[in-house]
Amino acid sequence: MIIEPTVGRVVWYRPSESDLESMRQYEEAQPFVAHVTYVWSNYMVNLVVFDHFGGMFTRTNMPLAQDGEPLPGVPYAQWMPYQIGQAKKHAEEK
Repeated sequence: MIIEPTVGRVVWYRPSESDLESMRQYEEAQPFVAHVTYVWSNYMVNLVVFDHFGGMFTRTNMPLAQDGEPLPGVPYAQWMPYQIGQAKKHAEEK
């Protein structure tokens, strides 16, 4: 299922090893929260990302994983399970 990204939407950001280097005390399995700042396509976005300390950084041209499709290598953005569930529920209502 494809969820169309729009500016301002919240996504999870799966960080790269370099993003995590200064945060080893945090669980790597937990994603960072990010906001979409620009949409290139349904599969590519720009982000402002908040790390586990609340620090902010940007990422451009980030792959956006869509539900049911293979995950790209890290780093990448993905929809939260709640968003995927809501999109499926909305699609079933049509």
